[in-house]
Formats: sequence, C-alpha cells, structure tokens
Amino acid sequence: MKNYFEFEKLGTNYRREFIGGLTTFLAMAYILVVNPLTLTLDSIKDLPDAMRMDYGAVFVATALAAAVGSIIMGLLGKYPIALAPGMGLNAFFAYTVVLSHGAPWQHALAAVFISSLFFLLLTITGWREKLINAIPVELKHAVGAGIGLFITFIGLKNAGIIVDNPATLVGLGDLANGNTLLALFGLLITVIMMTRGIHGAVFFGIIITVIAGMMFNLIDTPNKVVGAVPSVAPTFGAVFTAFGDPSFYTSTMLGIILTFLFVDFFDNAGTLVAVANQAGLMKDNKLPRAGRALFADSIASLVGSIFGTSTTTSYIESSAGVASGARSGFASLVTAGFFLLSLFFFPLLSVVTSAVTAPALIIVGVLMVSSLGKIEWSRFEIAVPSFLTMISMPLSSSIATGIAAGFIFYPITMIVKGKSKEVHPIMYLFFVIFVLYFVFLTE
Repeated sequence: MKNYFEFEKLGTNYRREFIGGLTTFLAMAYILVVNPLTLTLDSIKDLPDAMRMDYGAVFVATALAAAVGSIIMGLLGKYPIALAPGMGLNAFFAYTVVLSHGAPWQHALAAVFISSLFFLLLTITGWREKLINAIPVELKHAVGAGIGLFITFIGLKNAGIIVDNPATLVGLGDLANGNTLLALFGLLITVIMMTRGIHGAVFFGIIITVIAGMMFNLIDTPNKVVGAVPSVAPTFGAVFTAFGDPSFYTSTMLGIILTFLFVDFFDNAGTLVAVANQAGLMKDNKLPRAGRALFADSIASLVGSIFGTSTTTSYIESSAGVASGARSGFASLVTAGFFLLSLFFFPLLSVVTSAVTAPALIIVGVLMVSSLGKIEWSRFEIAVPSFLTMISMPLSSSIATGIAAGFIFYPITMIVKGKSKEVHPIMYLFFVIFVLYFVFLTE
C-alpha cells in the first residue's frame, strides 16, 4: 500500500493521510445535509409533492456518489481530492431547472446523466487533459488564489463574520453572536497551532471547536448515534424515465445540459489544479495522471444521477485535508470510507456545523492565496487576466465565472502586446466558448 501510493516519495505516512482524509470529510460533511435540503426544495413552501425529491433517498445518493468518486480518485488518480455533489450545481438543478423552468426532477437527473456521458467521452479520448494542460501557468496560479479567496469568503459568511448589507452588499456581522464567537475561537486556535507548525492543525482545530461548542450549548450533543439507512428506491433509476417522455427533448433542456457540462468542467478543473498546486503535485505546469483524475468525476456523476443526485465534482474542501498533511490518494480512500460510514451514523453529523468548518475554510484560503507570489505582476498582459480570474470568483460566487473572465481577457491582452503566437490555440477556443456562454447561457 505504501509503495502504491508512494508514501516515501511524497514524504507522508498513514497517520497524516488518515488525518488528512478525515479532515477533508469533516470539512465537506455539510453536503450530506445541504444537498438533500436543496434538491428537495425544502425552503420552498406549498409545492406539489411531485416536484420534491425524497430527502432520505437523496441523502443516500449523495453519500454513495461521494464515496464512489473519492475511491476512483484515490485508486486511479492517486490525489488527495474528494468528490461529492457540487454546491452551485445542485442549486441550479433545484431552483433553475425544477423550480423556474418547471421541469420534473427526473428530467434534471437525465440532464446530469447526459452531461456526464459527454465528460466520460472527453476523458477517454484525452481531450479533457489536453484542455487543462493548455491553460498558461499564470492563470493556473490565479485560479488557485481565486478559489482561496472564494472559500475564505464562504468561511467568513458561514461564521457570520461577514453578512449581507443592503447598502454596501456586505458588512461586518454581529461578533457577539454565539456561533460567530465559536468560529472566531476555532480560527484563533487553528492559527496558533498552524503557526507552531503542528501537523493536522486544521483537523484538531475542528475537534476543539466542536468540544467548545458543546460545552457552551452552541452545538447540540447527539441523542442518537446510529440510525437506519434510508431507502434509495424513490429516486433510484428515475433518470431513465425521462428518456421516454417527449417533453424532455427541447432546446431549453439542451441549454440545461450544456450548462451542467460547462460549469462542472471548469469548476472541477479549477479545483484539481488548485489542490494539486497546494500539495506540490504539479509537474512542469501539468497535472500528472490528469486523465485518471478526471475519470473519477465522470463516473461518480453517472452513478450519482442513477441513484438520484446532482452533478458530482471535486471539492475544494480537499485543500483542508492537504493542509493537514494529506499528499496521496490514500487520503481520498479514507474520506470515502467516512462517507460510507455516514450512512449509518448520520445523527453524529449534527455536530459539524458551519461555525465549526468556517475556520478551516478561512485558513485554507490563506494557504491557497500564496500562489499569487508566482504570478508576474509586472507584466500587465498577465496581471489583468490573472486579477480578473482571482477577484471574479468571490464576487460572483462562481469558480467557473472567474475562470471565464480571465480566459476572455488573456488572449486579448496577449494579442495587443504582440504575443499572439505564445497563446495556445485552445485558449482561443476557450475565448469563443466563454463569450458565447455569457451571451446565451448565463441566467
């Protein structure tokens, strides 16, 4: 096992990989609760039951899709990157496809299934790997930094440190709020341990924060440890019913499929590059075993759509595991194991609140923004697309939008500078695709 995952070469061991894998799971465990709530449109009242997916079935589908994707990533890609149904994509699935367009959720699952087949075809032919490797190194660093800012902003919002402000869009929250104080405590503890160079500081910070939350009655102590695994029957295989429905074959559904395809491709690519950079696994601006890593989300999305959940993608929260020492695919296997265990121990997940995970997201953001130092800011033709890539992610709450902004301006600035021949032909293709996306597909 050590030799397969190259522990010695990567300077890691079982303890670090286990802690890293567990940390990643804790950082992304919220998806087991948030995804079912989102896909069942729980926040929308007075909806027909036919428009709502079954909560328990979606929970099981979420855990299984995450486990399958993480196992494939660990065994084939050998990266410490976990997968699960993606945030943003699940909201598009529920609120745009089902609620706004009025499409049955079975049709939305079918759109996910078809987009996943396209991904699988692109992966098998090697085109996805070629597309990622065509991205210039400066933009890859900008993507990493942008994602760092994005997840830090998410952490600050989850902690209640930053809140909505009608006058200024965002503002400082109520720092006297109990959960906000708990998050600030967790941040302080984690910063102290990180500064002291303690391995697994992010993980231990989460544990200490949970204990503190229970002591001050900010986190409920679970009154039940083991629960029955819900039935997946209400959603399993429902995806295939859409193909026999003539109303599925519309131009609107084609646009929905392309949106799933577009957003997942660049969200996943951005996450892979960012986490691999953080772990020091990029080689000559290329992602080793990229084809195998990209194979994971294709299969996981197919499996997830069959069981009953939205598109599965690589999770930026994996960077929390990397910060705790994870360097190999063994950490992804650990994360997958915890997702499978969560099927039986769902009541325990109630302790992993947003206040608990917020410090981890903030700290990871600090680590990821360090890639800004590798960008040649003195070259204006590089600085502009890099900056737009970075700043657009937190401001638009979309990794894909940030990538699009940078990829549109990169060819423009390079051409004006007289360096058009230095631009990879694929980057010109990206330019056209992103312009068309903003014109025709954005909502």
